[in-house]
Amino acid sequence: MGFFTDAYDLFCISLVTKLLGRIYYHVDGAPKPGTLPPDVSAAVNGVAFIGTLSGQLFFGWLGDKLGRKKVYGMTLLLMVLCSVASGLSFGREPKSVMTTLCFFRFWLGFGIGGDYPLSATIMSEYANKKTRGAFIAAIFAMQGFGILAGGIFAIVTSSIFKAKFDAPPYEVDPVGSTVPEADFAWRIILMFGALPAALTYYWRTKMPETARYTALVAKNMEQAAKDMSRVMQVELQAEELKKEDQTKDFGLFSKQFAARHGLHLLGTASTWFLLDVAFYSQNLFQKDIFSAIGWIPPAKTMNALEKVFKIARAQTLIALCSTIPGYWFTVAFIDKIGRFTIQLVGFFFMTVFMFALAIPYEHWTLKENRIGFVVLYSLTFFFANFGPNSTTFVVPAEIFPARFRSTCHGISSASGKLGAMIGTFGFLYLAQSPDKTNIKNSLLVLGVVNILGFLFTFLVPEPKGKSLEEISGEHEQEDELENKV
Repeated sequence: MGFFTDAYDLFCISLVTKLLGRIYYHVDGAPKPGTLPPDVSAAVNGVAFIGTLSGQLFFGWLGDKLGRKKVYGMTLLLMVLCSVASGLSFGREPKSVMTTLCFFRFWLGFGIGGDYPLSATIMSEYANKKTRGAFIAAIFAMQGFGILAGGIFAIVTSSIFKAKFDAPPYEVDPVGSTVPEADFAWRIILMFGALPAALTYYWRTKMPETARYTALVAKNMEQAAKDMSRVMQVELQAEELKKEDQTKDFGLFSKQFAARHGLHLLGTASTWFLLDVAFYSQNLFQKDIFSAIGWIPPAKTMNALEKVFKIARAQTLIALCSTIPGYWFTVAFIDKIGRFTIQLVGFFFMTVFMFALAIPYEHWTLKENRIGFVVLYSLTFFFANFGPNSTTFVVPAEIFPARFRSTCHGISSASGKLGAMIGTFGFLYLAQSPDKTNIKNSLLVLGVVNILGFLFTFLVPEPKGKSLEEISGEHEQEDELENKV
């Protein structure tokens, strides 16, 4: 439910940015509805990513220092408060509304960032080795349902407001096409994200600390046995911790860590970075695709609430047809064919389809060929989700020692968010450019990015079917715990 909320909160902003432009940046006499200025649009869309990156690093580190459970509740509480606050504003002027929105979305992203390393780490430390991949992937797959829920709730909200406060299209009445009540619609959509997070908070507070953290990091075997007994409802006896186990610790920045796990961390961080550069860049072309196949008519032919409805409907259809199936294919097959194979296959087909879009780009620009473009574009999304978009989340939670697991996952996921920011903003001017050569070149670059992701995957080991201690090279003092699980 945490990841369901994460996805809802991160992606619902794309549903309301056009509405924000109409409400707060209307220009009298303009042939088209008001839109957010480029710098404001970049801030509104990207500030949550900056917060997420910061939260991934901070809470990842804190999860290894204080324990998974203590920090897990903090992230959710922050998400609840900031979801509500992002729908409020200090004043009514555009500058004050956007400043408030950006401030609280940064802190919302900060809380979401903490959910990445903590959710993955907790699930990996609770699950058994036979189904661990599927369980961690299932957490990440809830993103698909979060995106779907965002689209559905925006459809319902805009439909209710549209029925209650009907308005003419912009080309008929520019001012009347955006009713004053529309200012409530975007706030309700953003604030709804607090509800699933608040409902989940109680269960997070009741969740015991993972036995692996308690035994291997906190060095409290007795408490670990009690926690495992409570979870599994069987009586377990604690073994006394051996003295030699306490002398083998080494630091994150030590030569021992670099020798054992340096290439692994480079592999998980680089593949997540490269994947997100490609994955978030693809989102730049959604607007053109939706318009090409008629899902979103020209803005001037609709009123403000109708525009929200059409955008939400398009996002919902993409989630149903491409995003969700890709995620759950990974859940079904990850423990059968392995993380390594799925990631390689995903990057391979993303490369193939990206070049298939880029090399004959002039062919796809013709109106009669747009459907083919949409099919290839959807397949690229499918193999991102049935591929590196899922596996890059799973693997960092499995291959590092318990005392670094949350931190290393935080570093890897933060690298991904850095890639997302580059993907979102680095290619933004290309999407706005009328020069088709620029868009073609950007697609070719993304194909090369996917090739690099394919190559860097070879730095990451295959964790399928192995215990966490076996993968990370930790002392087998907790082997009995793994066998019991």
